[in-house]
Amino acid sequence: MARLFLYCIPITFFFFFTEKKSQKWHHLFNGKDLKGWDSYLDYETDSFGKPVSPTKLGFNNDRLKVFSVVIENELPAIRVSGKIWGGLSTVEEFSDYHLQLQFKWGNTANWGHKRGKKKDSGLLYHGTGEHGANNEPWLKSQEFQIEENNTGDYWGVAGAGVEINTINTVGRKYIYNPTGTVTTFSQSSYAGRHCEKIVDAEYPIGQWNTLDLYCLKGISVHVVNGKTVMVLKNSFQEKDGLKKPLTSGKLQLQSEGAELFYRNIRIRSISEIPPEILN
Repeated sequence: MARLFLYCIPITFFFFFTEKKSQKWHHLFNGKDLKGWDSYLDYETDSFGKPVSPTKLGFNNDRLKVFSVVIENELPAIRVSGKIWGGLSTVEEFSDYHLQLQFKWGNTANWGHKRGKKKDSGLLYHGTGEHGANNEPWLKSQEFQIEENNTGDYWGVAGAGVEINTINTVGRKYIYNPTGTVTTFSQSSYAGRHCEKIVDAEYPIGQWNTLDLYCLKGISVHVVNGKTVMVLKNSFQEKDGLKKPLTSGKLQLQSEGAELFYRNIRIRSISEIPPEILN
């Protein structure tokens, strides 16, 4: 018995240590530079959105500093100018995780096609394939929408799709509701590729917002300032007329006409989504 007890101690300790290690936060922004990230940018445009060059800036050619590291509210942050459509993507790919970040809108006027419209950006996840997919300046991915009054909405990007419980209002407007009808969203579905969140939880412009994204085995949850605003299931991608699972990939921060700041970007592995999050 004494010998068995001695052998059990290191085994128990190993599993305890492994569980704790898997839950440790890993910071994706080091506060100094954009190491660990790649940029991809569309055409350079004027302030009205008209291209001024026939050639896209492309991969890691951010000579106009669309993405930069600044000090905002006395802390380091990633600034997105919004002046060219594109994205800042992680070099690394992720699956089964809890991502958390903070964002705040800037004070400059919107640029290009977004002049006079709501400030717009997005957190893209499960990014896969080539940059600039489907002639869009982003990866094929799922989008956690970041837009004034619409933060938490869903968009399928460049061939991605999901299933969401929704209620349908006049004019094919779909709104997430946990007791609603299961609806498929994709570029080829009747419902389209956009679904609205259940509640507006975003703070007024000028304040920092906290976003939490939970992803596990094809399920994802959008949380805005502590409130679950959408649960998505059966994440997939459309390719060659077939649906294939889309459960891992890169993260990408959009540049889409508006200035904003990101900070405290961190991620950790999960083996389950907390029940209280799945409203």
